[in-house]
Amino acid sequence: MISEKDWKNIQQVFKAAQKASLHSSIATVDQFGQPSITPIGTVFLNTDQTGYFFDTFTEKLSTNLGQNSKACIQAINSSKWFWLSSLIQGSFTDYPGVRLYVEIGDLRPANREELFSIDRRIQPLQWTKGSQLIWSEFTHVRDIKINDFRWIKYPKMMEHLI
Repeated sequence: MISEKDWKNIQQVFKAAQKASLHSSIATVDQFGQPSITPIGTVFLNTDQTGYFFDTFTEKLSTNLGQNSKACIQAINSSKWFWLSSLIQGSFTDYPGVRLYVEIGDLRPANREELFSIDRRIQPLQWTKGSQLIWSEFTHVRDIKINDFRWIKYPKMMEHLI
């Protein structure tokens, strides 16, 4: 079980990472034991150590989940300012990223609240042609159950966090 303090920090680090890079990565394994990483820009974390993501274009991920529902979701804060200021100061103000060890559920229709969340996230870019091409057909989600986590660590620059 993840402590409430850790969960709040995970949510904060995850949000900063997705804001900086516009996605997180979901790692799964195929039937031959080969790893596959899928970038997903639509992961949302709930308050109860669960979450969901919109699954629209993920052929390999969907196939892999049919065989094994376990996955690892990694979110890294790739903000140049975060890294530059951390390197200059010689320490991180927060963890640069997190890995979530999860079980991913079956595809299901998104509810009204989930559709509102995705609309709010993509709204700043809805006017772009690319947004209209790739972000206009969100209808289905997969639930995520978070079982464990691991911080991305650089011990010499984060002794105060560890």
